[in-house]
Amino acid sequence: MASSFLCFTLLFITIYTADGFMHYTVFHCDFNSTELKDIEYIESYYYNKIEYSRFSSSVGEYVGFTPYGMKNAAFWNNNPSILSQVRADKERVCHNNVGIDYSNILTKSAQPYVRLRSMTPLSSHHPAMLVCSVYDFYPSVIKVSWLRDGQEVSSDVTSTEEMADGDWYYQTHSHLEYTPRSGEKISCVVEHASLKEPLRTDWDPSMPESERNKLAIGASGLILGLILSLAGFIYYRRKARGHFLVPTN
Repeated sequence: MASSFLCFTLLFITIYTADGFMHYTVFHCDFNSTELKDIEYIESYYYNKIEYSRFSSSVGEYVGFTPYGMKNAAFWNNNPSILSQVRADKERVCHNNVGIDYSNILTKSAQPYVRLRSMTPLSSHHPAMLVCSVYDFYPSVIKVSWLRDGQEVSSDVTSTEEMADGDWYYQTHSHLEYTPRSGEKISCVVEHASLKEPLRTDWDPSMPESERNKLAIGASGLILGLILSLAGFIYYRRKARGHFLVPTN
């Protein structure tokens, strides 16, 4: 797969409150690699949700957005010790934390699993639709495509964006509307950083999914019934042995 641009943010917040007014500072570390040149340190100051001043390492000094913020920015920019310290925070605060994130989280990946099912389109010029659902993958960059008799399908395909599950994992769904042909082979192909080669899932039209589910449930019930019957038979045999009458003279 082609390499993709990734951008992540570390966020630190400091809050002060007094008499119903809120003052807080937000520290950002925006980065797309562990290299110091690819990291931007941003320090923003807010009063009652309004940002009044900001330092950005790409600018190299403070900038004010309100009259009060411009006064503060001018004071801080004219103080060499303050500027020296905040410029050093890019390496002191961001660089070490970015390295920890890359080594413990961002270099990891989770393989997706695929569920392929059929649906009836609500309104379409095709009588059938397949849905390829891809779950529990990380990172979010992924490619889902369709093959029909070995040829990639580009028309009548719609896909969702990669959706975050809220636990670092993602999911996505791709829909193929089509008119079935006898003997054809349709496959959903998934390409992801966690996979050494594309994951290909073939559609089996021999039995509708609902019928396969009924068959699986029925088979499970039959097996459970046989197990319970066997257990009951063994119990009966053991109880029967304990009630034999011993003849007496």
